Amino acid sequence: MHAHAAAIPSVVGPVSAEPDRADATLAAAGDAAAFGRLYWRHAARIKALARRLLGADEAEDGTQEVFVRAWHRLHQFRGEAAFGTWLHRLAVNLLLRERERGRRHTADDTPLESLAAESRPSRDVDLERALATLPAGTREVVVLHDMENYTHDEIGRLLGIGESASKMRLHRGRSALRGLLTGREGR
Repeated sequence: MHAHAAAIPSVVGPVSAEPDRADATLAAAGDAAAFGRLYWRHAARIKALARRLLGADEAEDGTQEVFVRAWHRLHQFRGEAAFGTWLHRLAVNLLLRERERGRRHTADDTPLESLAAESRPSRDVDLERALATLPAGTREVVVLHDMENYTHDEIGRLLGIGESASKMRLHRGRSALRGLLTGREGR
């Protein structure tokens, strides 16, 4: 029993930060399993932060964006602070930018059908021509989401992009179409 008691401190003791440091080093060298361990140790805290900063609807996307960014920036982790501290700082910076970006975009989230309907009283809109002016990646998202009723998750899988990228492209497409449609009305 005495030997068992001596074994417990070596497992529970001051090695709590060491797994993060070791896994961060391995992950920076490309070890996806090590990054997975980091993810599982820190995901709940990052998701709670995302929920507070972005709201419940955007928390999952925000969390994923944080970990994608962390994967790409692991080479910047120097180990001077705990990995959790480094990750939290990265998360706060990213999530605050996302929140600000979201505030700027909420006014331009009018679905495509509404945009076309807004401009029809004075002039019949050539929607096909307007869509053709959008950049390829943006056009697909607008069509799939607003015309074919795909979700951002489905669009992401179809186009090989993240849900956040799908949302951003939808916003950009709607904004561009709004400009085209309102510009034609004024002529």
